Amino acid sequence: MRIIAQSDVERLLPVAACVPVMRDAMIATSKGDVSLPIRQFMPVPGAAGKMAIMPGSLGTAGEAENASFGIKLVCKYDRPLIDGKPDPLGTHVGMVMLFDSAKGIPIAMLEGSSLTAIRTSAASALATDLLARKDATRLAVIGNGEQAMRHIAAMQAVRDITHVTVWGRHAERAADFAAQAAENCQVAVETASTPAGAVAQADIICTTTSAKEPVLLGRDLKPGQHINLVGSAIPTTSEVDHEAVQRCRFYVDYRPAAMAAAGELLKAIEAGIVREDHIIAEIGEVACGEAPARGSSEEITCYKSLGVSAQDLAAGYAIWQAAEAQGAGTVIDLLG
Repeated sequence: MRIIAQSDVERLLPVAACVPVMRDAMIATSKGDVSLPIRQFMPVPGAAGKMAIMPGSLGTAGEAENASFGIKLVCKYDRPLIDGKPDPLGTHVGMVMLFDSAKGIPIAMLEGSSLTAIRTSAASALATDLLARKDATRLAVIGNGEQAMRHIAAMQAVRDITHVTVWGRHAERAADFAAQAAENCQVAVETASTPAGAVAQADIICTTTSAKEPVLLGRDLKPGQHINLVGSAIPTTSEVDHEAVQRCRFYVDYRPAAMAAAGELLKAIEAGIVREDHIIAEIGEVACGEAPARGSSEEITCYKSLGVSAQDLAAGYAIWQAAEAQGAGTVIDLLG
């Protein structure tokens, strides 16, 4: 088994290379060539944290080269700021255990937080490539954490982003983020004082917050925009309001997951604003040509990202293959 640390995860699967990996994973998901139990959360007694448990399988042994199964374990902890800056550990720390389906043996243990960040932003990039207008150049990012930075780079992988506007709850942190993003991504980045101001001129919008209540309102959306909803992953929280959901052509990564945990959609359904059939398609159905994408330049499209273990397995397998070819990581003999 090969142990692959964070630095190798980052090096072996940059976000641009991960986008086609996510395309294949989401097509497999929509075609049913996966097993995806809904993720479970276990509270940690005495701590402000919980463990997310995401098992799954991808591909069929003997048919798919990357047929694998495994589990992702992620510890989600709220960590206080250190000198006004986020804790370097981040809020998500964990690992992905990857097994070969044909042999039934573990082949890799991979650092999970970077893998998750890469595959999440790459999945948003895939959705953006399929749904956003081809001439989209202006990006708005709601939030200023790690996924916000990741999503700027991810959007650059699929569109010629010329300008980024960022909004965050704390103006000073948002300004620091904007300066760092401009340096990291080599693009013009400015801050806005409100979410409405951030999205006013945007072609693409990425919401990457930990908000429990909507931070972006439907009345502030403009025709022709594309939205990636990334931050909320439980049924009780939502980053946009009912009107936003109603105005959008709504796409998801996996219907069962959306109907279990997509807070924005579930709340709108509960309020009688939309029905379950408001979901146009899974993004994998669009990727393989079985479902329509944007119908006109005036439509507002939305991709609700929850994340599924097929994405982790596909990304993990691609990293493991690269590590095998390059001799990266540390090989251990579990039977020795």
